[in-house]
Amino acid sequence: MHRIIATGTILEQELSELRLIIERQTGIVLDCPNSALVAHVGDNIEGQGLGSAAELLEKLRCDQDGSSLSALLDGLVNTKTGFFRHPGAMNALAKQVVPQLCARKSIDGPSPLRIWSAGCSTGEETYSIAITVCDALSQIGSASAANGASNGSGKPAARNGGIAESSVGNQGGALSIHIVGSDLLPQNIQLADRGIYPQSALNGLPPATIRNYFSKISSPAISTNGGANGADSETQNSFQTEPRSGPTKAPQSTAANLHLLVKPRLRSLVTFNCMNLARPGYIGRFDCIFCMDVLPHLSRAQRIALLERLHLYLEPGGFLFLSQTEKLCVPNLNFRSETFDGYTYHRKPVAASAAYGR
Repeated sequence: MHRIIATGTILEQELSELRLIIERQTGIVLDCPNSALVAHVGDNIEGQGLGSAAELLEKLRCDQDGSSLSALLDGLVNTKTGFFRHPGAMNALAKQVVPQLCARKSIDGPSPLRIWSAGCSTGEETYSIAITVCDALSQIGSASAANGASNGSGKPAARNGGIAESSVGNQGGALSIHIVGSDLLPQNIQLADRGIYPQSALNGLPPATIRNYFSKISSPAISTNGGANGADSETQNSFQTEPRSGPTKAPQSTAANLHLLVKPRLRSLVTFNCMNLARPGYIGRFDCIFCMDVLPHLSRAQRIALLERLHLYLEPGGFLFLSQTEKLCVPNLNFRSETFDGYTYHRKPVAASAAYGR
């Protein structure tokens, strides 16, 4: 299979070496046909101003920071995502896992609730997790307040812009939440970090969820002093969409240019990092790890290695969430599968396997 480009052809053996480099460096096994790969590689060669596929291969071999590989993989790896794309997982997190973790932290003493969204793409899954946790804590706080009110000792859980400031699980103090989203592609992390999505991306979400956690903006343009990266106000002046009172009429917004910005109080719970799951840096231990729709892209050896790392990075008693089409392919790892309302997730026992020292 050859493709004629301005400076030559892409040969079959060059495609094979390209697939091998990608698998060695990222663990990803490309499942696209050669015809699609040829077209993508040809565009990448021309876009980078290279002379041939051989030059691209040489650049990838010497790619120290991963930038050339990331540029090549952009648009090549399926990164289909969306808000609440796995409702069963979010339901189990809200109704089963978060209450258990809160109860445990109440007994063990103050510690943050740490969650990792591994392979987060452009951030929709990570923000869905954050919303689910906040809503779950609000429900737990409301239930605690109702129970306390019956004997005159309870106070309602405070709410701030839809985000619960729960007093659950920390001796009456607020439970600290830290959610990490990571992805291989820097361009995905940049989009996730901005926290701006077209209105169509949130179709199907309850209106109350959108009101509580997002601000409408008329343009995805970011002001130079912040925007989605930690602004002090809910909505920057540059994001103004509602007409002010007075004779001046605001320009009409259409469905095509309406976007939604993650509110700062939700955004403050989340940190995004670029990470290659085939060579991850250690970022601490977590109470929950979400690794949804990642394993099918990896070679069997990399799937096994990644699951072993995820087991290591989980706190004893922590939870691993995979999509329902993914199976644990490492039977000797000490996980216990649990099911809630039809969704199966995996728990690392509190007494972790001595054989693994974890």
